[in-house]
Amino acid sequence: MLKVLYLLNFAGKAGTERYVETLVKYLSTDGLVQPFFAYNEGGLLVERLEAMGVPCRRVEMRRRFDKKAARELAKLCAEWDIDLVHCHYLREHYTALLAKKYNKKIRVVYTNHFVLANDFVTRFSNRIMDRRQDQMIAVCNKGKEQLVANGWSADRIQVIFNAVDLDAWAGDRSQSTLRAELGLDDSRFVMLCASRFAGDKGHKYLIDSVKRLTELCAVPFTLVLAGDGPLLEPTKAQVQELGLEDCVKFIGFRKDIKNLYKGADLYVNSSQHEALSFLIIEAMAAGLPVIATDMGGNSDIVNDEAGCGMLVEYDNPDSMAVAMKCFLEDPAFAARCRENARRTIEDKFEIHKMARATYGVYEKALHD
Repeated sequence: MLKVLYLLNFAGKAGTERYVETLVKYLSTDGLVQPFFAYNEGGLLVERLEAMGVPCRRVEMRRRFDKKAARELAKLCAEWDIDLVHCHYLREHYTALLAKKYNKKIRVVYTNHFVLANDFVTRFSNRIMDRRQDQMIAVCNKGKEQLVANGWSADRIQVIFNAVDLDAWAGDRSQSTLRAELGLDDSRFVMLCASRFAGDKGHKYLIDSVKRLTELCAVPFTLVLAGDGPLLEPTKAQVQELGLEDCVKFIGFRKDIKNLYKGADLYVNSSQHEALSFLIIEAMAAGLPVIATDMGGNSDIVNDEAGCGMLVEYDNPDSMAVAMKCFLEDPAFAARCRENARRTIEDKFEIHKMARATYGVYEKALHD
């Protein structure tokens, strides 16, 4: 059994944390990995992993080239007899690569969760650090292309899509309390968007899209917005200014995400930056069709072959509103997309396939 240390700067509650928790759960359950966890800033993920019995330890990582952190990490790996470090963002990635100088045993796997171009200085340092790299994982095809453009060697990059457990998202609408909570009957068409209220999540143009939709379509609908963040209050003010209080509802940050999926008819992603969204594939596993922006890895999920939803142009309210109108006015189309959603997850985004593929990368890092 491999001893793998999962290394993350901030152990909060976003998609990367979900990725780590998912790998820990399924690789350890299958008897392939004995997991350990190290972090710089604590949060919800630490609590969840400790509840699973995973040893956790804080390692202060102040910057990318932090030799003190690298030495501390190397020492921790020796204490726990770690075979491989699986890291995620650049700070901890560089720390792990530097730690190889002080602990010759460890190998490093890095998962890239973004499709973002690095600046010149970072690209230059990436090329230098690439000589220490063992294996990398991109969670979408555009992510691999961007990693290569950012200075990393293509022959050490594997594309492995994020994935979910279909059984965990099974069930029907009768299990949800969302509609009762909001006073909505079963005939109401409910759209759900769950994300942090930040600039790159696109809430401003999403609300503009809803305003446009009210002008295009007479079918009653409600857009439910779940999440918190710095732009929550400005978004509420925009809804009030446009007179959309009756069709846009804010429910705050929620842990009962399955309850929300099961109470909705459609999932909407309005983000500017995506690699491969857990929320999208979770929603599809729960049986929801999807409207998503044509950004990052969204096209790996939603496309003509999958037939599970529609892609729209980012920051284009007309494009989003027309897509919403299609689902509202064509129940047969919505039903086909709903049926195809779970099939797409089973074919391409199933957790056991993802876990086994990731373990294959671990073996490649150890033996190549």
